[in-house]
Amino acid sequence: MSIDFQIEARSGPARAGRLITPHGEVETPVFMPVGTLASVKGVPQDILEELGVQILLGNTYHLYLRPGVEQVRKLGGLHRFMSWPRAILTDSGGFQVFSLTDLRKVTEEGVTFRSHLDGSSHFFSPESAMDAQIGLGADIIMAFDECTEYPADRERMRQSMELTLRWAERSKKHFEEHKSEVPWAKNHVVPDASSGERATRAGADEYGPSHVGEGARARQLIFQSAK
Repeated sequence: MSIDFQIEARSGPARAGRLITPHGEVETPVFMPVGTLASVKGVPQDILEELGVQILLGNTYHLYLRPGVEQVRKLGGLHRFMSWPRAILTDSGGFQVFSLTDLRKVTEEGVTFRSHLDGSSHFFSPESAMDAQIGLGADIIMAFDECTEYPADRERMRQSMELTLRWAERSKKHFEEHKSEVPWAKNHVVPDASSGERATRAGADEYGPSHVGEGARARQLIFQSAK
């Protein structure tokens, strides 16, 4: 089963729709609880289901460090690991790596960073971020992006946008080459829409609004379809 997005109603620039995933439908716009380590803190699973939560977010950076992507894969992917039958989105880990500040180094190839848990060295690239999320088995995965610090001048923001767009192209290419490894028919890769027109040309399936600096800790993950 592939992912589909259908617009149900419009009112000016606003719209309501349905995002159809292999693990159920998501009515948009939607509030997406954050299950950082495959669990929403302070909210039991049965309560989430009673509240009608249709999609959860899992954090790639934290799951990569603990318990590890391979461990989650062996246990049947995130859905079985956390006993969640509905849709899951994983972020790319870009914001968490950015938040490490003094523990990271950004290059064209990716980001070298030190774990906040034990100081061990790791490397995330657009390709490895895709591999991690494919291994976790999410319905929707995010392209690896650079989270621009704030404040930042126009030139710095332009450079960050250009890097994110290049990483989006690499993310999409790697995903297309390896999507057969996902445990269901098809999931979708979502780039950071730093520049709408050019992000559209990157050929991804959905687009997530860009997040900028520390003020974006509550990241917006309401999708703006390219259709």
